[in-house]
Amino acid sequence: MMKKFLLFSLIVSVANAQKQPQLSHRSVKVLKESGFEFKDLNKNGKLDKYEDWRLPVEVRANDLLSQMTLEEKVGFMLISTTRMAGDMALVAGSGRAEITSGFNEEDLVQANNMFTRKPLAVPMLSASGTTKGVTQQHLRHFILRANTSVKNMAEWSNNLQALCENTRLGIPAVVASNPRNHVTSDAAVGLSVGTTAFSKWPGELGLAAMRDLKLTREFAHIAAQEWAAVGLRKGYMYMADLATEPRWNRTEGTFGEDADLSAAMIREIVLGFQGTKLGNTSVAMTTKHFPGGGPQEGGQDSHFDWGKFAHYPGGMFDYHLKPFKAAIEAGTSSIMPYYSAPKGKEFEEVGFSYNKAIIDDLLRKKLGYKGIINSDTGPIDMMPWGVESLTLEQRYQKALNAGVDIFSGTADPAVLLETVKKGMVTEGRINESVGRLLKEKFELGLFENPYVDVDKAEKIVGNAEFQQKADVAHRKSIVLLRNNETLLPVTKKTKVYFEVYREAGGRGPQAAESPIKVIKPTAQYPQFEFVSTKEEADMVLLWLFPTTGGLFSSNGKPIELSLSKNKIDVAHVNELLKSKPTVVAINYTNPWVIEEIAGNAQTILATFGTTPEALLDIIAGKFNPTGKMPFSTPISEKAAAENKSDVPGSMENPGYALFKFGDGLSYKK
Repeated sequence: MMKKFLLFSLIVSVANAQKQPQLSHRSVKVLKESGFEFKDLNKNGKLDKYEDWRLPVEVRANDLLSQMTLEEKVGFMLISTTRMAGDMALVAGSGRAEITSGFNEEDLVQANNMFTRKPLAVPMLSASGTTKGVTQQHLRHFILRANTSVKNMAEWSNNLQALCENTRLGIPAVVASNPRNHVTSDAAVGLSVGTTAFSKWPGELGLAAMRDLKLTREFAHIAAQEWAAVGLRKGYMYMADLATEPRWNRTEGTFGEDADLSAAMIREIVLGFQGTKLGNTSVAMTTKHFPGGGPQEGGQDSHFDWGKFAHYPGGMFDYHLKPFKAAIEAGTSSIMPYYSAPKGKEFEEVGFSYNKAIIDDLLRKKLGYKGIINSDTGPIDMMPWGVESLTLEQRYQKALNAGVDIFSGTADPAVLLETVKKGMVTEGRINESVGRLLKEKFELGLFENPYVDVDKAEKIVGNAEFQQKADVAHRKSIVLLRNNETLLPVTKKTKVYFEVYREAGGRGPQAAESPIKVIKPTAQYPQFEFVSTKEEADMVLLWLFPTTGGLFSSNGKPIELSLSKNKIDVAHVNELLKSKPTVVAINYTNPWVIEEIAGNAQTILATFGTTPEALLDIIAGKFNPTGKMPFSTPISEKAAAENKSDVPGSMENPGYALFKFGDGLSYKK
């Protein structure tokens, strides 16, 4: 009797402090009690605790957990790629089709080649047909990788939530995505969605180059509004990894080499997307890749067996933890360990998702993290570094014992279910993870209102006000590194030959690909006349886009950072440099070694994923450059090869850097 009284008192006190939340539903009935409305998610005609929004999240989660079957719990612990109707991007050899808001009902199972040394075209992924995944496999966590219209995404999200609502317990889905708001050179699956309908901001390195934490927070808050508007409520981002190994091919997704700057950036990102706590307008963050994916041996990446090891030759393991500590303090909802295995005697040489000392002892106990541990995609059956000899069931057992809560990369819960049924993992341990996952869903308000307003989404996403803020960020992200001949800013009448030099269509470099048409001076740039040949020009503007070819072009060979090794014709560049006064802009996705042109290039700018208009505004002096380098660039290939992978360039031996972390000039007034 006393327990019922206490529960009633709790309900009354909480209800008095809360207002009726907006409820949205498609198939379930609405229950009314004490003047409030609730959704009858399990269709039993009475108000269950988990349906009662007045109760604390822990009470609701425990009640729902008690009603879930083991099969439902296990399905809940997987997060897999989901596809919209017409999305065939992950099917090898398929042509392009129109993506619509319907479901893709085909299963996708790709062969396992984890022990081969063949490069991956894309990460190997599996997916279930949508209806089967929800109704039979009990999946409720999905990664949406499709790049389509706002209307399609919003309608598809509503269709998915309606499907989930119609199941036994009516548990809504959480849909995650990789970044969608940045100008990027490597929009590979699992890294970034690339150019989308969302507001377009500088790349992550460019955000760090701004050195503007207030604008960083504004970016995250704006992006969160856009994501939530289409039903994306979880971000598989951002990277707290430090770019201390210049050859690592995921540098573009980091905030640079400096732990303090990266920590400050991550803090603003988490608070901007989530708020001070998760709520019904939040996008939950998945900070990655614990304990820092940057210090890769030889710069190789642990998606591949030839890059499986992280190492710490400079003894700076703790330095790499700083951004993760900031993410934890800011309340990041999830943390993702990397595939890598730590090389050395201090830790067991197994992938971080299997490493109890890393997850349970360090992350949980020492750092006090209480949120979700989300494995990276495929450590069980694709990248099981250090545990290759274990069966799949033993791998699940070891990862769960280490502390993983949700497994990415597979849509089939059969092996995990069998692991529990055999007694290799207790149902109590499963309950711990499912409880954390349910808590996130309740805090996001998805049980009350998982649906989105399609018309409103089309007005919010990519709107002009948001893009104006992003345009300021683009200009603040550009770094002026050299202005030795004082070519900049260009204020006098000048004929400009503007050449963008980048890999074209993945088939090799192509010069003279210009985003600016041959035009006469305009009101925007009255001093410029863009001409079609360098011979006509007073000045050459050359924008270089070196590229390794992308993360998944790796073949295990030693990585070099020279321009000539990264699809730039150095002879062509030097010819231009010697022919006319030349402004060289270099798009940095890695700390490129530019020793082949450095002696000839007297005017150099650094970009990190930006627009031609932003670059021209800097060159014309319409915007005084303020950006600062987010990393150091090695002076030579020798310096790059001899770097200590865990040591930032600013702390390497004297003479290491051509351009140092923090370098950046402004125009004298």
